[in-house]
Amino acid sequence: MGTAQQHDRRPAGRRILSLFAAAAVTFAASVAFVTGAAPAAADPVEQCTATHGAVVAVDFGPFGGGVVRGCDTTPTTGYELLRDGGFTTEGTRHDGPGFICRIGNGSFNSGTQYPTPATEDCVLTPQATAYWSYWIASPGQASWSYSPLGAMDRKPGAGDVDAWVFGGTDVGGTTGRPTFTPDDVRAGGGATPDPSDTPTDGPSVPVGKIDVEAAARWVTQQLHDGSHVVDEGSETPNYFLTTEAAYALAAAGGRSPALDKVVARLASGTDEYAYAAGPEKAPDAAAAARLALLAEITEGDPRDFGGHDLLGDLEKNVCLTGPGPGCTAKGDFRGASYGDGQALGVLALLRGGAVPPAETVTRLTQLVCEDGSVTSILIGPDEFCDGDPMTTGLVALVLDEAGGHDAVVAKNVVYLKKAQMRSGAFPGYNGSTTGSVPATAHAAQALRALGEVRAADAAIWWLSREQLADGGFGLDEGAEGPALYATAPAVLAGSGTSLVTLTTKVPEPTEPPTTPPTTPPTTTPPPSGDGPNLKKGVAYLTSPANLQKSRYYAAGGPTGRADFGLTIDGAFALAATGHDNDALRTVVDFLDRGGKDGEARTVHDWTNAGSAHAMGGSMGKAALLAQVVDRDPRDFGGKDLIAGLADAVCTAKSAQPDRSCADKGAYTYAMSVFGQSLGVIAQVRAGEEKAAKAPVGYLAGLQNTSSGAWPSLVPPTGDADVDSTAMAAMALDLVPGDAHAAAVAKALAWIASKQLEDGGFPGAAGNSVNSAALAVQGLSLDAEKYGKQIAKARTFLASQQNADGGFNVAKEGQRGSDLRASTQAVGGSTGISFGVLARSLDGTTPNPVPSSSTPPVIVTPGGSAGGGGIVDTGGGGGGLASTGTQTLGLAGAAAALVLAGWGAVVAARHRRTAVGGDL
Repeated sequence: MGTAQQHDRRPAGRRILSLFAAAAVTFAASVAFVTGAAPAAADPVEQCTATHGAVVAVDFGPFGGGVVRGCDTTPTTGYELLRDGGFTTEGTRHDGPGFICRIGNGSFNSGTQYPTPATEDCVLTPQATAYWSYWIASPGQASWSYSPLGAMDRKPGAGDVDAWVFGGTDVGGTTGRPTFTPDDVRAGGGATPDPSDTPTDGPSVPVGKIDVEAAARWVTQQLHDGSHVVDEGSETPNYFLTTEAAYALAAAGGRSPALDKVVARLASGTDEYAYAAGPEKAPDAAAAARLALLAEITEGDPRDFGGHDLLGDLEKNVCLTGPGPGCTAKGDFRGASYGDGQALGVLALLRGGAVPPAETVTRLTQLVCEDGSVTSILIGPDEFCDGDPMTTGLVALVLDEAGGHDAVVAKNVVYLKKAQMRSGAFPGYNGSTTGSVPATAHAAQALRALGEVRAADAAIWWLSREQLADGGFGLDEGAEGPALYATAPAVLAGSGTSLVTLTTKVPEPTEPPTTPPTTPPTTTPPPSGDGPNLKKGVAYLTSPANLQKSRYYAAGGPTGRADFGLTIDGAFALAATGHDNDALRTVVDFLDRGGKDGEARTVHDWTNAGSAHAMGGSMGKAALLAQVVDRDPRDFGGKDLIAGLADAVCTAKSAQPDRSCADKGAYTYAMSVFGQSLGVIAQVRAGEEKAAKAPVGYLAGLQNTSSGAWPSLVPPTGDADVDSTAMAAMALDLVPGDAHAAAVAKALAWIASKQLEDGGFPGAAGNSVNSAALAVQGLSLDAEKYGKQIAKARTFLASQQNADGGFNVAKEGQRGSDLRASTQAVGGSTGISFGVLARSLDGTTPNPVPSSSTPPVIVTPGGSAGGGGIVDTGGGGGGLASTGTQTLGLAGAAAALVLAGWGAVVAARHRRTAVGGDL
């Protein structure tokens, strides 16, 4: 999520960053740290070390207290670290407990939560200058950084330190940061690195260096005739170890004649290795998968390797039931027998561009034991489950690549971090006291890919000490002789890769972004680039695991509490593509006909329409959805949202403590440029140009006239934000006439100048999917001029799409499909402005709405159903990729993302006339 979504992006919400005004938090040079008198669930602070657990510090200074620390030896999220570290929290009435508004601890003032109701009612998002901001520091990091994820999404690593500070800050994090350092917290709380815990000669674990070239030379020496490995004392080829050798050579040196010779030998032995039972029989699943992966790694064709379609044969031989011949359970690759074979089969299909049968991925999740480890055997139901680090590392990598299993992968990571020994090594099996080279190598690959850099570095450091004089590695700690089975995965770990990412393909050089030309090009605009697969993206958004009962739920939030902002985001994305209009109709009917979630809340419990806390941006977003699908925004969900917007226009800045109005012309409780823009678009599309005059003027006045950029927040904090600039440009471009043409042109030039080399754009989470999607929408206002930048951005978005169709939050950080980022990417990549997005629902039929008991009834006007709407008869939480509830800026703001057919993109200047007449 990019910085535009500031409004509800703060602690505990998904990617809710601390992007607010400067905090007035000061301390004396000496800060006293207090170990929290925590609830029974809290762990003693001294148990958190550099390689075990994480520490959280909460600054109660503004309330007359000190900095209180807590420890959680098995943190799963930043939110749980705070809670299990001994702190109590309270959310807002509007967004529920997921949005942290108050924090307390038993060691300070009898556990009173701050701020108290006397200064903050916690009804809506706290004011911009007085809220709990969330900061993080990794092991060895000497300064604080904003968390790129909200507390419910961030997964702390061993030795990490979190801090919560009351006050405010700006988008750049230049003000309001903690006045104490991460080292202060570590030193006070026992989190200072312990030399006996981890190999170190300083505050951070040194990155061990494996001599990859020496290891590759040793591997080459094991090849008989330079082409294959043979069993000791015989001439029989060992194809399994030959594939291991090939992987190692690819990781160490890329494409080479030596590697080509090995690949050719394996291709000639495909029948013998993978089809020993005969070409018409099911292949050995593990062997077929390993050969398919080798083809994919070396730029070959896994559908024509050694005369076989390896991927097709894997797809055709999935067990439909079990147990039975070659099948332990439904979803097994026939004859796989072991967890690694099942995982490699799924990975081979993923890397080959195929969608693995859902049952094969589900089967991997069934191998996860209660402690998060993964068993190496394809066990059946109710069989004893005992996993190991090596299998866990491989399966975690594959599940992460498949997407949609973040909770399972997080559980795997928790197990791996617990299993890591004080030396940095991993045992070969649970209970072993000896480090295993292959287990450590596989675990290191997974930990690095999943963002646990500190733990991965410790593992690599240990491996570097185990490398033998000839370059090879033995199987176990202190081994005297090398083994190929151990050396190959160590080479991959030392090269910083894994079977998920290993390739011999040389990356094509990318051109640095250029300054947009001052005059329109006279040639044909460049092609649109290879964008995301929108059909797969829509399938991800509408899958039953995500779109539950015609709405989306916020994972980690209260059971049954729908995320209405995210639900509208999804509707915008569906409207943009037109790939599932029935699903779009289902969502719109739910919102428009008074549908209630499991807490009996409707969409207007989110907009607050008609109440003293009416939120202009949220009302604008809901009204815009009505306009997009040709519903009446003057009677949407039983509310006149257009009249509500007119009433929500501030006539003056409100005096503190009333924070309803940022200034004259702002909408009430619209705390972001994104929210202000949504309201403007809705009013202009409704033909309310006179009523929108003051909001348009306020929005235009927020632009930095020098750079052309807009800030994220209102009142502005002086920052500049791609997301907000794109959104404001779309809003002003919609206003009839040319009064804002120069401002829009300057905004687009600024956006283009921020494009990164890979086509992405900077956002709050790093190289952000959300920011790239919004940049595409904004730049498409003048698609002829910015075609090259648009194409590169769409290519970047495609690179962040996962096999399940969903998208990562950003190029950096945690991997895996995120629901909110996916709604934004799907719609934004089409390039259509919110100002002109439209999708007819004529001829559509709402999808059935499943329920845990009786299906809810969709009531037509004049009908009845116990209250006149769609009622959620079940709970309906669920593991979505959202954590925490958010208001407009984040869910709504960000949410607003995206829309409509790439082929319909037109230059901005051509839109104004149509807008004035049609909208």
